[in-house]
Amino acid sequence: MQDFTAMVNAQRAYFLTQATKPYAFRMRMLNALDAWIEANEERILSALTEDLGKSAYEGYLTEIAMVKQELQDAKRNLKRWMRPRRARTAMGQLPGRCRIYREPYGVTLIMSPWNYPFQLTVAPLIGAICAGDCAVVKPSAYSAATSRLLRDMAEALFEPRYIAAVEGGREENAGLLEQKFDFIFFTGSPAVGRLVMQKAAAHLTPVSLELGGKSPVIVDETADIALAARRIAWGKFLNAGQTCVAPDYVLVHHSREQQLLEALIGEVRAMYTSAPLRNPDFPKIINLRHFERLVGLMQSGVISHGGQIDVWERRIAPTLLTDVTWDEPIMQEEIFGPLLPILTYRSLDEAIARILERPKPLALYLFTQSAQTRARVLEEVSFGGGCVNDTVLHLATTHMPFGGVGESGMGGYHGRYSFETFSHPKSVLTRFAWPDISLRYPPYGDKLKRLKKLM
Repeated sequence: MQDFTAMVNAQRAYFLTQATKPYAFRMRMLNALDAWIEANEERILSALTEDLGKSAYEGYLTEIAMVKQELQDAKRNLKRWMRPRRARTAMGQLPGRCRIYREPYGVTLIMSPWNYPFQLTVAPLIGAICAGDCAVVKPSAYSAATSRLLRDMAEALFEPRYIAAVEGGREENAGLLEQKFDFIFFTGSPAVGRLVMQKAAAHLTPVSLELGGKSPVIVDETADIALAARRIAWGKFLNAGQTCVAPDYVLVHHSREQQLLEALIGEVRAMYTSAPLRNPDFPKIINLRHFERLVGLMQSGVISHGGQIDVWERRIAPTLLTDVTWDEPIMQEEIFGPLLPILTYRSLDEAIARILERPKPLALYLFTQSAQTRARVLEEVSFGGGCVNDTVLHLATTHMPFGGVGESGMGGYHGRYSFETFSHPKSVLTRFAWPDISLRYPPYGDKLKRLKKLM
């Protein structure tokens, strides 16, 4: 295991030289990263196929394209983001001028997961570069091929005293979390997120936690069922369901259950054929432990479609489960795989109550043509983000923050929000020497009356 104390100390010493702060330096690093990705696209896609069985199309769409979008937005807007922002000057501050300066935190730790191992490492790294931070990047050991690639990328582009990549598993994670960082950005499970927050608390280190949870889909009696089925199937079975914002379960109005089930079966067959285990467009499960966990969860309810497995290739066919009850194992944890429980409700009050009984989800999806239903769900249910009449795509933008709430996380990023997440807003009042009003200074005497008149 590397000497993490020496690594962090070297980065802190480098940060204190002010070298990472100039606009020209940040842009040079962004351009170098952009050029490296362009030159290594095939290598990135190959690593994603090795780790997760992703097709070139899915790997490019969900990982490379999103990172490129982040880079282009950052390069186009960084100068504007870095400018001090004027703030209104309060009466008690006159005569003066208020400005908000965005300053980098310093030495940051980025801990990324295995399900989108390239995108969920490089996207927050772009935020750290834009903010002027140094960074230690720790990819997941489960996605070993992409982890090696990210190490090679860091070594090719950056001095380790600026950005370093650390490979390894739990021992390396534990060693890094003992260090004093200035900011920690973690993407992963709520269980590990609690540990990260606990370790950060020892140093009063601020954190951004991008976690997960059971993201529901509500399909009401007014929904376009054909559209809902197509978009639910795409969002659920993308990356074989190993997506933090994947639809975790469906709550469909009891009058539309059979219609939705038939439409979902048709969409799964259209997307992945009747032999999905041999379909090159359908990814595999990351490792045997997760595969066996998912096979165990398939015992909940009744398999209405799918259920086939290939243990040697770690593939599980898209599986639709009906007659599932709320107390079965599959409803007690985030599924993170290609299993979709379908439950019913009779009133919107019941559907909302069921969701509110559980921790706040990272995402929520609503399929409806009713403005009243939309207004009620958006007003009454707390969740990280989501879509009306679609799934997953709310995160595919640099113009809105992506993040959770409650047990699904804290903090947000993408675009300008990444820059702000990795920087501190420093408020500064610049005062002028004259006039220097005596009302603020002792002795106070009868000044209270005058003060109240001014307030």
